[in-house]
Amino acid sequence: MESVKLQKYVAECGLMSRRAAEKEIEAGNFAVNGITASLGMRIDPENDAVTYKGKSLTPPSQRKVYIMLNKPKGVVTTMNDEKGRKSVADIVDIGIRVYPVGRLDLNSEGLLLMTNDGELANAIAHPSGEIKKVYAVTLKGKVENEELDRLRAVKMLDGEKITPVGVELVSRNEQSSVVKFTLSEGKNREIRRICETVGVYITKLKRISLGPLRIGDMKPGEYRELTASELKALKAAVSKNTKR
Repeated sequence: MESVKLQKYVAECGLMSRRAAEKEIEAGNFAVNGITASLGMRIDPENDAVTYKGKSLTPPSQRKVYIMLNKPKGVVTTMNDEKGRKSVADIVDIGIRVYPVGRLDLNSEGLLLMTNDGELANAIAHPSGEIKKVYAVTLKGKVENEELDRLRAVKMLDGEKITPVGVELVSRNEQSSVVKFTLSEGKNREIRRICETVGVYITKLKRISLGPLRIGDMKPGEYRELTASELKALKAAVSKNTKR
């Protein structure tokens, strides 16, 4: 493996930013192979032992990473696409391979979790986890209360039983209606298929939350690591539901 600057390696390990690492290197808090590091030195990540205040760094390949992406419309939720379309892997470039948890179809957007923590990913994706997913769905025209009731009443899709779906009106006018859908299971294209069954037309579908995670004001294509408190809340939600 090629050598890299120490501050770059520290940032890839997720310990701190490059700029912060530079300050800590200048302060003499990093050592390489037991010798105090100096700013600008390069290391061999595979063979050199790096410590910070006496504690060994976890190599990037061993670090668990949790990324929240606001997936844009027109991007596929795969690591690569045989048709050459842009995928989420083309957007999230952090030097560590992470995988999407669940899917958002090509024309859907919003919160997508990506991670290399397979155990947590499986727990979130499994129906027994009951991690609720909330979507803001814009429908064409003014959706009447009767149609909302019909959306709530759908219990079967293509002969397969589905878990009840929460349907809540957010706003409506003559041109469009915004409806919040809450899923605890999430079968393939479930919301789109429910709306097709009732005969209402979707113009925009955006996932706004996944369990305790909220998309907030992130712009399409933006991504970031989960905060410590977000990760703690997500793991707590998974643990609570799997113990039922």
